[in-house]
Amino acid sequence: MAGSLLLLGSSMPHHICRPSNRLSFSSDPRIHSQTRANYKLQFKEVLFSSHSACRNYNNKLKPVCSLDSQDAHPITQEPVELKRGKDFEQWDSTSAKFAAAANLPFLLLQLPQIILNTQNLLAGNNSALLAVPWLGMLTGLLGNLSLVSYFIKKMETEAVVVQTLGVLSTYVVILQLAMGEAMPFPQFIATSIVVASGLILNFMKYFNFLNPEIWHIWEDFILVVGLSTLSQVMQVMWSTFIPYVPNTVLPGAIVFVSAVIAVLMSRTGKLSEKGVKFLGSISGWTATLLFMWMGVAQMWTNLLNPDNIKGLSAVSMLLAMIGNGLMIPRALFIRDFMWFVGSGWGSVFYGWGNLICLFCLNSISKEFFLAATLGFVAWIGLSFWKDAKAHGLSSPLTSLKELVFGP
Repeated sequence: MAGSLLLLGSSMPHHICRPSNRLSFSSDPRIHSQTRANYKLQFKEVLFSSHSACRNYNNKLKPVCSLDSQDAHPITQEPVELKRGKDFEQWDSTSAKFAAAANLPFLLLQLPQIILNTQNLLAGNNSALLAVPWLGMLTGLLGNLSLVSYFIKKMETEAVVVQTLGVLSTYVVILQLAMGEAMPFPQFIATSIVVASGLILNFMKYFNFLNPEIWHIWEDFILVVGLSTLSQVMQVMWSTFIPYVPNTVLPGAIVFVSAVIAVLMSRTGKLSEKGVKFLGSISGWTATLLFMWMGVAQMWTNLLNPDNIKGLSAVSMLLAMIGNGLMIPRALFIRDFMWFVGSGWGSVFYGWGNLICLFCLNSISKEFFLAATLGFVAWIGLSFWKDAKAHGLSSPLTSLKELVFGP
């Protein structure tokens, strides 16, 4: 996601009979008020009670549907001592290392595009920058920024680093687009303010320097802005493809008002428990959809302006495919459906999909495209095979089933 959904560092082993440390964007304020030290203490207390519950209920846990994806569900229903073997431990460690390794391609992801944009700016060829849609970059940037908050609450340090790199690198591209007048200046100023504020707040939250109430306000803000931006960008695209659909701010305005009302009801306790949970799941999925929309916007631009395809870097698209692909094994292993969808989409549509566009328009060689395609397919197959082996499953398809519907 600049896209990417990546990570850096080592991940804590995911025990089976343990409470999830993955919280939704709109979780209970009481949870936000806990310090990290208290969190770890309570974590241990619940951990022991969870093991007791496992024994009391004949070593079975209630399945949790991964479609919610606001809480990571247990990887398996069996006790740790029966299920976790050498293959499990090895793939747990290896998948975390793959996710951490994704930082390298994501660090370099926008570099080819940045270099190409710089060359076009110096040559006075500002029209070439139109090959990079600023709306797509904006949605990807907001998605990355929201996902930083999401992964901070999940305690996934590697993903936090990856998403932060995505925010910074995408912002540099947006800066170049503004310099080349390929992005309206007022929108650029507003984006800059949001990015600066978001990074500061996320940094303070990560190191436990932020007041819980301020963090809760930030969560509400990214929910409202994310939903409004996503609906407005979708409307702009459809009005381009379908002439009789008017280009209006009405969809964004309606979604904005609805989101504000929902947030206020949640804050005042007038929203039911199911409503609060649903609002939390919307927050996480909105961040993912914003990131995913960046790939759609890029392919849409390729279709509308094929002559500008030379302004798109094939190396950046390859790095996007590799970086997101490296995170797929980890998302699959911990059964985080939302993370899996975001990484998979980034690999298939933003990375490989744009390589298809470049190949069809003769911007890359046949050998380059075939090598990238075969490597990607082999990697996906390996990821599912290793995951099934680690979990002791009979088929890789069972891993997919558990990912979507829970164990």
